Amino acid sequence: MAKRLSAATYVAGILAGDRVMLSRAITLVESRLASDQDLAQEVIDAVLPHSGNSLRIGITGVPGVGKSTFIEAFGLYLIREQRQKLAVLAIDPTSQRSGGSILGDKTRMDALSTNPDAYIRPSPAGKSLGGVARSTRESIILCEAAGFDTIFVETVGVGQSETAVHAMVDFFLLLMLAGAGDELQGIKRGIMEMSDAIAITKADGTNVQKAKTARAEYRNALHLYPRAASGWLPQVSTCSALQPSGLDTIWKTVTEYLSLTKGNGYFEQKRRDQNLQWLHEAIRQGLEENFYRHGQVKTQLPAITSEVKEGHKSAFAAAAELLRLV
Repeated sequence: MAKRLSAATYVAGILAGDRVMLSRAITLVESRLASDQDLAQEVIDAVLPHSGNSLRIGITGVPGVGKSTFIEAFGLYLIREQRQKLAVLAIDPTSQRSGGSILGDKTRMDALSTNPDAYIRPSPAGKSLGGVARSTRESIILCEAAGFDTIFVETVGVGQSETAVHAMVDFFLLLMLAGAGDELQGIKRGIMEMSDAIAITKADGTNVQKAKTARAEYRNALHLYPRAASGWLPQVSTCSALQPSGLDTIWKTVTEYLSLTKGNGYFEQKRRDQNLQWLHEAIRQGLEENFYRHGQVKTQLPAITSEVKEGHKSAFAAAAELLRLV
């Protein structure tokens, strides 16, 4: 069995930009073992003063939109043209049957994964809602402490629970396809309302005109929504990861957003609000874990579960009975 590392060893490696130590630290925060969680929290607390200096960008989109292809092209653009150090936290869907994940994002980003200024970490979403792994926020802190300027959080896909990513990033980018049906009905309104920018992907070859048409439709739709608290009007653009083209426009949109929100104070206020959101989320998760670890709950849960399954007791009555044990 490998010797257990101390918190100080993890912290020193992370602050020195050691990729291997960073990966081991992320594995630590992903662990469900109580002993690992205690050590992970010690590491997080120690590196926290060195975090918070990056730009956090959430990237989501419909299946088939080409998130991984876009991220590789956009990431290489930021590294080569903007001199950024980039970390990509790619969240893979987890099977509800087997609990397994493919974790194939890194293999789809060959050029980016071998770039010395990029770090790609695929993680399973597990049972977490929101399209992000339970440990994603902690992983962001670790990557920031390791010196990365920009952090992409690539989420599982678009859905009602996908919006959790919005609570941990500074800029929310939605990728969409043109000509894939009724664009304005293809996603949930809530996702569009939270988007800071929409990029129509695969705008190349015979698809260029379709992409331009989709861009006009989205621009018209976004004007119907109330202005965001940030004072920002979401921008819509087209891009191609293959040519590549339009990537500079997307980055210009990001920088304009940052200029506006840092100037009016919204950027820092949003981060403070996000900290509180994750405090309450951590409390909720902690209460749930403590509940299922409680001795009497573990003893009586099988019998009560059976009663509910057979229809002899309502789920609400059973839950109330179990909660009274804690």
